[in-house]
Amino acid sequence: MTNPQSLSWISCGLIGSAVAVLVLTVRAALDRTSERAIDPDRFDVVRLADLKQASLTVRLFEPLVRLMSEVCRRMLSEELPAVQRDLHVSGASRAWNPEEWLAATVINAVLLSLPGGLWCLREFGLPGMVMAMVLAILIAILLRRRLHSQAVRRMWRVKTRLPYFLDLVNLLMEAGATFLNALREAVREFSDQPVGQEFGRVLTELSLGRNRSAALESMRDRLQDDEITSLVGAIIQGEEHGSPLAHVLRGQADFLRIKRTQRAEMIAGEAGVQMLFPAMLVMMATVIVILAPFAMEFVSGSFFDR
Repeated sequence: MTNPQSLSWISCGLIGSAVAVLVLTVRAALDRTSERAIDPDRFDVVRLADLKQASLTVRLFEPLVRLMSEVCRRMLSEELPAVQRDLHVSGASRAWNPEEWLAATVINAVLLSLPGGLWCLREFGLPGMVMAMVLAILIAILLRRRLHSQAVRRMWRVKTRLPYFLDLVNLLMEAGATFLNALREAVREFSDQPVGQEFGRVLTELSLGRNRSAALESMRDRLQDDEITSLVGAIIQGEEHGSPLAHVLRGQADFLRIKRTQRAEMIAGEAGVQMLFPAMLVMMATVIVILAPFAMEFVSGSFFDR
């Protein structure tokens, strides 16, 4: 058994180390702020300001986030493209780099696991440190899964509203509007929807002077979805062959509706299979509730005494 007094000393040492790291972090942040005032070209000031506004962790632990981001870039290089895609699709701040997001996630996981880790250290001694590390790893995995779930849900909302968005653009173009004006009006109408936000970025790039193909390809690379890729490819191919864009959009809207119907039918078919096992459990529980009294009476012999 570990001496309780030694555990108290270990806990105090951990708390003191945490306070020392916090003080050094704040001091380094102040030093870096003064460096930026002297040489502002060394850093992406605008992106960093947006990132600080989006994340409290970056505001408090900016030097530590930079240090951890270098470690994540080297150790988790295979995970970075997936994190980048989830950041784009989930609607997170565009100021995030994948390695910086992973670094902030590690720091958040350590902070969230700190109370549980101290409790494990007090109750189980030195093996509690291993339990605390496992707890921090589990929290980091849950935060990563949360980002992926947000990306999946937002992508589903984009694909659900996309046919109606294309219908509106097509209707406006058939009424005589140009593609840019029709897109602007549709973005304004769907401004509270993810599909409006994504095409709003396309509209912004078009307003800055990029051509239509480059802006659409940027959205395709950002979302990395099969249906979005099909839509962008159809629009670009239609432009190359001189097809009316309104006809292309109408055809793509009809195609996306068919895909959504097929997806709904597939989910409905899978639901019946997924409900089979819970239904069997309910039936078994019902049979046990009905037959259990008779079985108990039969075993005890009181059934034949009646």
